[in-house]
Amino acid sequence: MISDKVLKSVEKPGRYIGGEYGEIIKNKEEVKCRFAFCFPDTYEIGMSNLGVRILYGSLNRESDIWCERVYAPWVDMEEKMREQSIPLFAHESHDPIKDFDIVAFTLQYELCYSNVLNMLELAEIPLESKDRGDEDPIVIGGGPCAYNAEPVADFFDVFSIGEGEEALVEFSRLYINMKESGSFTRSDFLHEAAKLPGFYVPSLYDVSYNEDGTVKEYAPIYDDIPRRVTKRIMRDMDKSYFPDKLVLPYIKTVQDRIMLEVYRGCIRGCRFCQAGMVYRPIREKTVKCLNDQAKCLFESTGYDEISLSSLSISDYSHIDELTETLLDWTDEKRVNLSLPSLRLDSFTPTLMDRISSVRSSGLTFAPEAGTQRLRDVINKNVTEDDLMHACDVAFGYKKNSVKLYFMNGLPTETDEDIKGIADLAKKCVERYYQSPERPRGRAPQVTVSVSCFIPKPFTAFQWEAQDSIQELERKQRLLAGEIRDKKIRYNWHGANASRIEAVFARGDRKLCAAIKEAHAMGARFDSWDEFFDYDKWMLAFEKTGIDPWFYTERKREYDEVFPWDIIDCGVTKEFLIRENKRAHEEKTTPNCKEKCSGCGANRLGGERTWCTKTCE
Repeated sequence: MISDKVLKSVEKPGRYIGGEYGEIIKNKEEVKCRFAFCFPDTYEIGMSNLGVRILYGSLNRESDIWCERVYAPWVDMEEKMREQSIPLFAHESHDPIKDFDIVAFTLQYELCYSNVLNMLELAEIPLESKDRGDEDPIVIGGGPCAYNAEPVADFFDVFSIGEGEEALVEFSRLYINMKESGSFTRSDFLHEAAKLPGFYVPSLYDVSYNEDGTVKEYAPIYDDIPRRVTKRIMRDMDKSYFPDKLVLPYIKTVQDRIMLEVYRGCIRGCRFCQAGMVYRPIREKTVKCLNDQAKCLFESTGYDEISLSSLSISDYSHIDELTETLLDWTDEKRVNLSLPSLRLDSFTPTLMDRISSVRSSGLTFAPEAGTQRLRDVINKNVTEDDLMHACDVAFGYKKNSVKLYFMNGLPTETDEDIKGIADLAKKCVERYYQSPERPRGRAPQVTVSVSCFIPKPFTAFQWEAQDSIQELERKQRLLAGEIRDKKIRYNWHGANASRIEAVFARGDRKLCAAIKEAHAMGARFDSWDEFFDYDKWMLAFEKTGIDPWFYTERKREYDEVFPWDIIDCGVTKEFLIRENKRAHEEKTTPNCKEKCSGCGANRLGGERTWCTKTCE
């Protein structure tokens, strides 16, 4: 246990004490596999992650597997741990994770990579896979960033590709069986793990490069492992594990509410969106299943808010029935329904009625681009009329604030597209004063939030160049100059951090050296503005001979081999090429509900999906 003296000396000791209601404690003598689930950011962020909640429960359903939680210690706690030689520990038992069998990291965003190395160092686990012996834990990564694992390939023994509810249990079973049979060695285990569907072992694939630095080929070193690793999915979401109780924190976390996962996948085809591609095919839960899960979690937690979670909640095929069914009991219990991912073209008075039934705050919409031309390029499939209608509905329900999300630096973007963002915001203000139902005596507040476009793997824009920092900052200044109304607030995301994120998003194994160098210089918490140090990363690139331009501002050819081509996410490259060409022709593609465009994901199967084409 951590001493009281240490806990009293740090900010928020509740991050480290454990003992929360709902945590799972097991008898170590009856456990055959100890599994440390690491979230490489603070406790408050990690405790709010739905994926962690699901996988924690699915692993702990197994009587002989004990999954415990681990979070990145804040800098004050890290200082105490280093001073007093306290190794990184698991939340439930406070045992050092270097003594566990499997240490797993969920990789939710690229700027967490420095925290992964910092946590491995604090745990006293060798940073690189090649330096670990049979006595060291197996280090596995998963989550969205695992779809291009190459920038951190040297630090992980294996990656879980896709959804892990069943896959991680199978992986742990393999470990247990090999230990019990006496056949376990690290190398033999990794060879066997590479044969399991959905597991990628980087050390078992040789990478060769062309003279220009691009990838030439990935070649497996064994004939009995796949040339490409196909992601795992849960085919029937009603049968997929979902927790019936949650670990309840002692301190406030980012999302202190019930997160009800409604479906996976997305029927839309936004050409910049990685999640919309890699989470296909669409798989919905039934209304009965969702209502039962919501009631169960309310009774076990007492939370007064239920957030309906999906990439686009209003695309759920039974959204009216679901909200009506939930309101049958949430109104009486004074439980708020939150629908955080509503699309402009499906925002209706009916939905507004339902999410306003108890309490609600401002509304957020994502036009993404300032002109219809550019919205067609990115296949957003929403119009200015859709936005104005959504504002009418919001203002008619006594709202006086809306938040609008945009990106700058999108492919084919011009200055007119940037100015169009300011024009849309001005029209929202004007629309407020035109609304007869607006709240009297209150001025409108339109918040414009703009992030920098980052070309991501497995999207139609994976071939596109990212704007230079200078160009991104010029566009930010241009937009700032166009916004003169105090009723419009303008926020933007730093171009420097976006550039580093883009390097890692499309990077290859050569970047491992740069990440290790940055770690040695003290990089950590790069997703936090107060810790992100662009100059430190540029120095790390310089020391390791890396040119960031190669990964960011270079446009790719269609025949280039990508570092992530070793992974099969279901959506085919042929489909993405078609979508890229249609983008440059300013042509839109209908959503999956209207027409199947043959993306390929349906070959993975799934229950209650919009996909209708075999796509063989």
